[in-house]
Amino acid sequence: MEYYGYDAHNGDTVDPAVTASVLLFFGLFWLVSYAISSFLLGRVFKKAGVPQWAAWVPLYNMWKLLEMGNQHGYWAIFALLPFVGLISIIFVYIAMYHIGKKLGKEDWFVLLAIFLPLVWMIWLGFDDSKWPSRKKEPTPSS
Repeated sequence: MEYYGYDAHNGDTVDPAVTASVLLFFGLFWLVSYAISSFLLGRVFKKAGVPQWAAWVPLYNMWKLLEMGNQHGYWAIFALLPFVGLISIIFVYIAMYHIGKKLGKEDWFVLLAIFLPLVWMIWLGFDDSKWPSRKKEPTPSS
């Protein structure tokens, strides 16, 4: 006698344990990646006189990165919007270019920021480059 009913074990279902394992793996991968990039960005912030803790705060770290690169920080908020976020990324890359220039890097250095941002942060975070100090305006003497 043949049975043509529904078979729950036909191979079309995914075991919940597999799904949980995959989610756990990617969650841990994201957490480790975020910790490494925040630590490295904090080192770059330290050179610029920005508090290192700012690198650990999502959105605020991008705001400060944009400001360090002579861009408006509000582009960090626009990054959350569809389509406008793509324009925001361009401003982040422009900011990264200016940050590299301020730290004495060549023009091509921005390519690291675009294609290998982790290498860009490691390089800037651990090299001996100095952030240019602001020159104090002479005070008028009376």
